[in-house]
Amino acid sequence: MKQVTPYNTEASKKSQVEDMFDNIAPKYDLLNHVLSMKIDVLWRDKLVKWMNKDQPKLTLDVATGTGDLAIAVHKGTKADVVGLDLSQQMLNVGIEKVKKQNLQEKISMMKGDAENLPFEDNKFDAVSVGFGVRNFENLTKGLAELRRVVKEGKSVYILEFSKVEGFLGPFYMFYFRNILPQIGKLVSKDNRAYTYLPDSVNAFPFGEKMKQILLDTGFKKVEYKKLSLGIATIYKATK
Repeated sequence: MKQVTPYNTEASKKSQVEDMFDNIAPKYDLLNHVLSMKIDVLWRDKLVKWMNKDQPKLTLDVATGTGDLAIAVHKGTKADVVGLDLSQQMLNVGIEKVKKQNLQEKISMMKGDAENLPFEDNKFDAVSVGFGVRNFENLTKGLAELRRVVKEGKSVYILEFSKVEGFLGPFYMFYFRNILPQIGKLVSKDNRAYTYLPDSVNAFPFGEKMKQILLDTGFKKVEYKKLSLGIATIYKATK
């Protein structure tokens, strides 16, 4: 898989991703909801409903960003949630959001690296990642870490962009490649962040390919659901 980085510099993908999210953190939520027309909220709800069948008590949300999925997981499952992210600026926005909703007792936010999780094996009843796995520097290592910290028989839930197939595909790709980056530049002032988004989605495996990668990582069962004509996909990988 081709390594796509935000700024195409000599720095590691990890440090470039951290810099990018630090740069766009103040405008991230606004842009996310505008660019997805708030469909991202429905996608998160679908993941939470699926996870709720496991009745988790303690969950981990990796690449938690500004905490939207962590908050949705807590509200939908009543589980305690640990939100972890590489970008301190994104976390700062998330911490304020959690405080505003008086959820500090239920949701803790911490800085950390998805590829070196600071938790013991078999700790969590469920693990979630919303739009974060394609930013991993080493996908296999990151997925192996998610598997390591979830309990035996429990699942990792991954929500990630995929590709629209069929006759709508070209229209969506035109929007994704040409219009979305222009809106992103205007609002975030980071010229590269919203060009990196379509580039990283294009280079990322989805559907059956992603399922196979998860099985190769050691998960015993993988299911997935396409959302909104394939714009996004939820993967449930069971240990």
